[in-house]
Amino acid sequence: MELSTMPYDERLTAPRSWWLITFMVGVVGAIILLPFGPLPLLGGFVGGLLIAAVITSSYGSARVRVVADSLVAGDAKIPLSALGEVHVLDAEEARAWRTYKADPRAFMLLRSYVPTAVRAEITDPSDPTPYVYLSTREPEALAKALSRA
Repeated sequence: MELSTMPYDERLTAPRSWWLITFMVGVVGAIILLPFGPLPLLGGFVGGLLIAAVITSSYGSARVRVVADSLVAGDAKIPLSALGEVHVLDAEEARAWRTYKADPRAFMLLRSYVPTAVRAEITDPSDPTPYVYLSTREPEALAKALSRA
């Protein structure tokens, strides 16, 4: 049986409601420029829509991957050998670890619109980070990929 080179890959995209808000920003840009005529109105719509789309897309472009011997989460690359026990967090536990249970030293790739998460302890004694918190829509699959690797 051949092991996949990428056992887990997830993009934390922005929810559809955010894209509706993005469209509404374009409409507001058009309404603001309405008194100046149809061409500025069109420019306001396109300009507002493009700016809002770039912001929405960039925020929703965070990726969580398990590649070879590393966990790549956003800009962080963590060797799997530095990870300890992996905990699957349901919506209530994930909210608790995002708020009152959170440690300010922890690495957190969180998106509030993703209700579930995974918390993996860091076992490297030279690293002051106690754990990694990762928002994920498929916490069981991510935990399985981390423990398998």
